[in-house]
Amino acid sequence: MLRQRLRENVSPVVVGRFITFLFALALIWYGAMTVLLAVKASPATVNSISGYRSAFDWLAALSPGDVDGSPARPIIAGAGLVAFLLFGYLAYKEIPRPHFARRDLRLVTDERGEVRVEPRAIERLAETAAQEDPSVTDATGRYGDDDLVVSITVRRARNVATTLRGARERVIDALHDHDIPAGVVNVTLAHYDRRHKRELS
Repeated sequence: MLRQRLRENVSPVVVGRFITFLFALALIWYGAMTVLLAVKASPATVNSISGYRSAFDWLAALSPGDVDGSPARPIIAGAGLVAFLLFGYLAYKEIPRPHFARRDLRLVTDERGEVRVEPRAIERLAETAAQEDPSVTDATGRYGDDDLVVSITVRRARNVATTLRGARERVIDALHDHDIPAGVVNVTLAHYDRRHKRELS
């Protein structure tokens, strides 16, 4: 049985990645400030660069009376709620969602059921089509969500480019003949047949 590969769905929300990037920059920046303090740099100089002590003193001096009053509390509460919903949504979208790279291909779905094709059937079809070329001695297919990769072994070193193009066209034609969406088909050279290695010189 072939081992399954896992792939991770990439979130289309770019804002979450951008905020993570800014947070990483902040960690790097203040990590550098910590290093400066560790090597006995002047705290006043480090504070003038980063403002860490000024920010700490300002936050430490806050008291309930500073946010007292009818305009301030609703604004702070509303900003906190918006921040919670926004960052909560971005964090939810950034959760990794791995899935198997090899899944059945769904061809038809209606009220009577559905028609699925197993990945190995598609791979076997591609391998058989690629080996119809006399120059190809062996072929191995690998079907994934995004592409179909066929690795071939050729008999001769000469005309390799033509052999690769021909194998790819045969695979695409075979998929079309069986009403299977072709998608992205890549044919790569895996090996030369060692029984014909003299022709490499």
